[in-house]
Amino acid sequence: MSIRPTTVQHTLRQLKLAVPGGAITYYLGTCHEFWRITQVAGSWGQSAAYGALGLGLTTIALFFYVLLTPWIKGVEPNYRSWRESGVLSSVIPLLTTTIVVGSLLLAVTLGQWSNLGYLKGVVAAAAIYVLAFGLLGLVPVPKAPAARPPNPKARHD
Repeated sequence: MSIRPTTVQHTLRQLKLAVPGGAITYYLGTCHEFWRITQVAGSWGQSAAYGALGLGLTTIALFFYVLLTPWIKGVEPNYRSWRESGVLSSVIPLLTTTIVVGSLLLAVTLGQWSNLGYLKGVVAAAAIYVLAFGLLGLVPVPKAPAARPPNPKARHD
């Protein structure tokens, strides 16, 4: 069984996102800083961190929903004309909103309540999102199940 060249190219393209995102996240200690912010009970920083985390998890859930739409609905959506799609026309704007607001809230949270400062906070937030999108892009997209032709031998009583 051979792997299609397009699959290898796609994987390499996604790893070009995930590896630098992971390296920058590790170098800046972003996860440690974020965890430290969440441990300050009752602070605005803790609330902002949990808000950023919630928006990030919502982004991932919506991304998986978009990926699994062909399997859930049984129809392959046209991603290029998503505005005409019943499902995608409502999910894509919501997904875009969670990405923008979540990344901005994470950048402000890291800039204000961590030792990173604003410049490194913005870089750290961008790196986390690049890492996440690189890893999410490695998830194989399921195809819609093929419609079965009617069985001519089926009895209709």
